[in-house]
Amino acid sequence: MVSIANRLSGRIVRGMWYLVIKALLSGIIIAIVSEVAKRYPGVGGLIASLPLISVLGMIWLWRDTRDPVRMASHAEATFWFVLPSLPLFLLLPLMLRQGMPFWAALTIGCGVTILLYLATIWIGPKLGLRL
Repeated sequence: MVSIANRLSGRIVRGMWYLVIKALLSGIIIAIVSEVAKRYPGVGGLIASLPLISVLGMIWLWRDTRDPVRMASHAEATFWFVLPSLPLFLLLPLMLRQGMPFWAALTIGCGVTILLYLATIWIGPKLGLRL
């Protein structure tokens, strides 16, 4: 009985460390983008546009499941969900240049993105996409 409890406890601890490492690595990437963008907005945008979080997510999903079908579905769905997020990066600068306050522009941009995600979820299956 003790060995089962020890094994379970060890799995929980390893699982928690794994979660902490994933969160720290993701946070570090976000911090790097933010710091670089303060000095070089274009370079910060380039780093932010890299699919680092998607690639890390795929690495962790593969490590956890080793399921090629799930991985393929995840990668394909990621592609289709990137598309409705792109207008945000055109709307936000447009609204800011028109004098709209940052928080209002960001809220509107995020709202439009959410509506586009919902449209993708609704229309995608009708077009044969498995999201």
